Amino acid sequence: MLGRRAFYIFLFLVFFAFHGGNWVRAGGSFATTSGTHFVMNGRPFYLNGFNAYWLMHMASDPSERGKVTSAFQEASAHGMTLARTWAFSDGGDRPLQYKPGSYNEDMFKGLDFVISEARKYGVYLILSLVNNYENFGGRQQYVQWAREQGIYLSSDDDFYRNAVVKGYYKNHIKTILTRINSFTGVAYKDDPTIFAWELMNEPRCQSDLSGNTIQDWIKEMAAHLKSIDSNHLLEVGIEGFYGESMPDRKQFNPGYEIGTDFISNNQIPGIDFATIHAYPDQWIPNSNEQAQSAFLQSWIQAHLQDANTVLRKPILFTEFGKSSRIPGYTTSVRDNFLGTVYNTVYASARSGGPCGGGLFWQLLVQGMDNFRDGYEVIMAESPSTANIIAQQSHKLSALN
Repeated sequence: MLGRRAFYIFLFLVFFAFHGGNWVRAGGSFATTSGTHFVMNGRPFYLNGFNAYWLMHMASDPSERGKVTSAFQEASAHGMTLARTWAFSDGGDRPLQYKPGSYNEDMFKGLDFVISEARKYGVYLILSLVNNYENFGGRQQYVQWAREQGIYLSSDDDFYRNAVVKGYYKNHIKTILTRINSFTGVAYKDDPTIFAWELMNEPRCQSDLSGNTIQDWIKEMAAHLKSIDSNHLLEVGIEGFYGESMPDRKQFNPGYEIGTDFISNNQIPGIDFATIHAYPDQWIPNSNEQAQSAFLQSWIQAHLQDANTVLRKPILFTEFGKSSRIPGYTTSVRDNFLGTVYNTVYASARSGGPCGGGLFWQLLVQGMDNFRDGYEVIMAESPSTANIIAQQSHKLSALN
């Protein structure tokens, strides 16, 4: 028989093994890369995860923080270890940044809470630093702030060009990276819970399809960020559109260009891994399910091949989804879509390829109807989808 003290130690160790092991994993070592692989503690590292842009927004209201905790609990219960979310809210409703250099402490405490809870539940974070779109302010708000200071700017694309606007954004980078978490006492730049920084959610520059404008911006901002924080990985946030550096690859684009270049953007020093997104139902909307599936397969395979042989860097599938608002949608259609992505991710990982994992768009918990966008996955409402996600988590974790 165990003595009482030994028995309680035994119970603690059992509890820790099931509930606390991830805490150490998410709070211990920084993720790194080696060639085309992510590495954690000297071993190849694969992740299955989700997007939840709303985490800071909800956590800024203490009465709503339970939804953040529930999201991480459900993610952990389904084996997920990576979440992508916003570290920005510029102007407008419930801002993080009221105006350049002026921050909302309540919102910052919300982001502190998100990082603290992620660590508790063994989930790493990709934190995105600004939006391409008007939602939560984005580059339009930065340009408007400069206009309010009397600076003439002709378009929102001046976000990438104007020295004053770039100064605003650099200040935001520094403010986020040097923030001391009010829950953990750890500066963000020193917190291994953060897997990587993302320069922008889906950067686009329609006024310069050559890609030069965004290329120069990435070079400048990557160097700035890395001068403050050399611990963390960095990615751009691009969707994967091909550009002028390899014109023959533009055949894989969904029929248009947006001023980014998957190859040259990801070859910039300081950019540690590549990303792709995939929304066939948005990108080729007048096509049938078979055509969308064929596009998806060629889109993924082209990028995996280029990550492996041209970039020689890992790649993460950081957004993908199937909307319930598209005619012909069923849960099985979505499940088949997720299965296609997951099988391709796993095949790459199992064979030593460059794909480190995938993050579906988007995880919600119950009681968040206002955040439904057609792409939401609520585990309790979709047991078949939840099972597919959990199976992928299990398969990838077995490779670690």
